[in-house]
Amino acid sequence: MKSRKLSRTRRRSAILGAAATSVVAGVALLPNWSAGAAVVDDPTVDAKTKATFQRLADAVFTDRTDALVAGGQGDRAKPLTDGFSGDVKLSKGTARTEDATLSSLEQRKGKLAKAGEKYSKASTTVTLNATRVTGRTAKAAVTETTTLTYAKARGNAPRTTGFQAGHELTFKADDQGNWQLTAIQDTDQGGLAVNTLSQPKSVKAPAPEPGDTMPSAPRAATTRNPVAVPKTATTYDYKAMAAYAEKYWNNYNKDYPDFNGHGAGGDCTNFVSQSLKAGGWKHVPGYVYDYTKWFGNADIQSDSFVGVNEWSWFAQNSKRTKPLANVYQLEVGDVLQMDFDRDGSKDHTMIVTYKSGGVPYVTYHSNNTLRRSVASLVASYPNAYYYAYRT
Repeated sequence: MKSRKLSRTRRRSAILGAAATSVVAGVALLPNWSAGAAVVDDPTVDAKTKATFQRLADAVFTDRTDALVAGGQGDRAKPLTDGFSGDVKLSKGTARTEDATLSSLEQRKGKLAKAGEKYSKASTTVTLNATRVTGRTAKAAVTETTTLTYAKARGNAPRTTGFQAGHELTFKADDQGNWQLTAIQDTDQGGLAVNTLSQPKSVKAPAPEPGDTMPSAPRAATTRNPVAVPKTATTYDYKAMAAYAEKYWNNYNKDYPDFNGHGAGGDCTNFVSQSLKAGGWKHVPGYVYDYTKWFGNADIQSDSFVGVNEWSWFAQNSKRTKPLANVYQLEVGDVLQMDFDRDGSKDHTMIVTYKSGGVPYVTYHSNNTLRRSVASLVASYPNAYYYAYRT
C-alpha cells in the first residue's frame, strides 16, 4: 500500500473502519452490482450475453499475454478477438487500441528477452465477477488469472510465474441492440501485471511533522552481475517469510484486513509486513501515526505496517534493514521498493521469495503476483527508481 497522510489529527476510527469494511475478502471488495432493470427499448443483458462478455474479455487478455510468448503460441496469425462479431464484439476504436497494445507488448517481449526473460507458453482465464447495466451501457468487472512458463528454466530456477489482475470493461449497445466493447480499464491499484501497459499510480509522501526526521533510502542500481552480498545474519527466519508470502499471494490471510480498494497502492506493504512478521519481526507498539512504531493485527495497524514510505522510514530508523547497492544483490526475505515516477516518494513494496542464477524473484499484492523476476520488472519499468533492503 502506498502512503497514507501522516496526520496527528486523523481520527483512529478511519483506520478501524477501513479494516472492518475490508475484512470480508472477496465480498466487500467487489462492486455491489447487478444487472438491474433496463429502460424500455434498451437492450437487456441476459445470462447468454454475460457469458459472451466473459468470453470476449478472456480473448482480450489471452491475446495480450500471448504477445509476450515466444514461439507458436505467441505467433498466432490473428488475435482471438477477431473471432467475435454480431451481438458482442470490439468496437472499431477498441480494435485499433488493442492492435496497438499487442504491438507494444511485442516490443516488451523483445526487451524482456534481452534481459534474459522468455516465456514458452501461457495460460489466461477470466472470471466475470459482476455486471451493471445503465440504459445502453453495460460495465463488467472481471478478474484475470494468468500463468506464464519460463523458457529454458535451468537448475532450481522457477518454472512459472503468475498473477491476478482486475479489470472493468465497458460495453455500449448500438441501434440494433448489439453490444460493442468500447473501453478497458485496469482496476488494481498497483497495476504491475506484465501484460498491461497502464502506468502504475503514484502518491506523494506524507509531509513531515515539525521535528520529524525522515530517513531517505539510497537508490539501488539495476545493472546485472554485481558483487554478491550473501546474508550472514540469522536473526530472522527468511524461509518462513518466503513461505508465508507464497502461501498468501492470492489467498489472503483473513487474520489481517485487506487494503485493496482502501487508499492508493492497495495491499502491497501490508502484505510484506505480514511476511516479515511471519519470519520474526516483532511489534513495536505505540501511536499508529508514529513511523518509529510498527505493529499490525486484525484490528489495527500502524502506518509503518501498511504505508510504503512509512515502512521505509521505520525499517531504516530501527536498523532492521540495511540498503543494498544493487537490486540483484537481494536475497530471499529482502524487500524491494519502486518509485515509478521518480518523484522521491516510494510507490510499491515487494518481498523476495526465491533466487536462482543470480536473479531475485519477488512476490507481491496489487496485482497479486507470484515469483516475478527482478529482471522482468527492470525491463518493464526501466525509468523507475529502485530501493533494495537487506532484512
